[in-house]
Amino acid sequence: MALSKLGDYIELVEKRNSDNIYKKDNVRGISTQKVFIPTKANLDGVSLSGYKLVPPLCFAYVSDTSRRGDKISLAFNDSKNEVYLVSSISTIFKVKSSNNLNPYYLYMYFNRQEFDRYTRFNSWGSARETFSWEDMCDIEIDVPSIEKQLKVVDVYLAMVANQKAYEKGLEDLKLTCDAYIEDLRRHLPNKNVGVYLTERNEKNTNNKYSEMVGIGRNGFIEPNQKRSKESLKKCNVFYKNDFVYAPSSLVNGVIGISNFDCPMICTEEYIVFYSNDKSKLLPEYLLIWTKRSEFGRRIEFNSMDSVRNRYYFEQFQKEISIPLPSFETQQAIVDIFRVYETRKRINSELLEQIDRICPILINGSIN
Repeated sequence: MALSKLGDYIELVEKRNSDNIYKKDNVRGISTQKVFIPTKANLDGVSLSGYKLVPPLCFAYVSDTSRRGDKISLAFNDSKNEVYLVSSISTIFKVKSSNNLNPYYLYMYFNRQEFDRYTRFNSWGSARETFSWEDMCDIEIDVPSIEKQLKVVDVYLAMVANQKAYEKGLEDLKLTCDAYIEDLRRHLPNKNVGVYLTERNEKNTNNKYSEMVGIGRNGFIEPNQKRSKESLKKCNVFYKNDFVYAPSSLVNGVIGISNFDCPMICTEEYIVFYSNDKSKLLPEYLLIWTKRSEFGRRIEFNSMDSVRNRYYFEQFQKEISIPLPSFETQQAIVDIFRVYETRKRINSELLEQIDRICPILINGSIN
């Protein structure tokens, strides 16, 4: 199959919000994950008349690649009638009005790691490297027949529809859990949980354990650094259902409960504690409260130290008060939370499958 220049199939879209028809709710950022995201910019007092329009079936990308790792920020407006606003530094384009290249097929093409590597390798500049519109048009692409394109697009869209339906159910579960928690907050008095919490000060003195982990926003992770066998003696030991957190990270909601069946170790900088009476305080029930934004704000307000704010276990014991319903009610909330966490993990796996299927489908359509 002969290679074609992508520029033969795409054209610029130069439309701005000059009449201020579209407002803040239409503004989007462009992610390296190839999707539009809510903007992080403060738009108070900002004129949106210079922002560019991204109509349905149009693409937007940011030519600057030097500050985005190995990926390029690009997204596709696959909505039926939504018009997005993006920064004036973005480039907007669409597939030309012909049946030779399906826009969804092109989006799949952009979603491959090969495309990110190509754009990064072919970016140019000194202080800031860019992948210009001319560079985009200069890409050589295999364009199969429209029939082949539509076949792989149908497979892709079916997977996306399945993931979206799953994601919608995920949000419904979260709303249910949040509503349950909010109802408790309104109707039950807060009680200090410190009496039910005990710090675990157990060191790996005899090097009995060697499985060391770190903690991130989404749970336990591989440690960033390898440590010598001798230094592992300083590490803290934790067990199943123990809480683990870093004093400097709790403000950001970085805390987790161990689901490991065997004892593990973490750096000595981490704090480990547990619920000493699970009939009064279920660990996962407390975890749900620590994941709320209100909890983070409270921790930030009460954290101490100079250069880096820290929140120590003694403060946790003294200052954290939450509604404490019956064991049965706590268990019901935890059950909903577990289902939510499981579905969230499955949703992430579905998204990964979609990412992996794009290069497979593209390669299959041209071979």
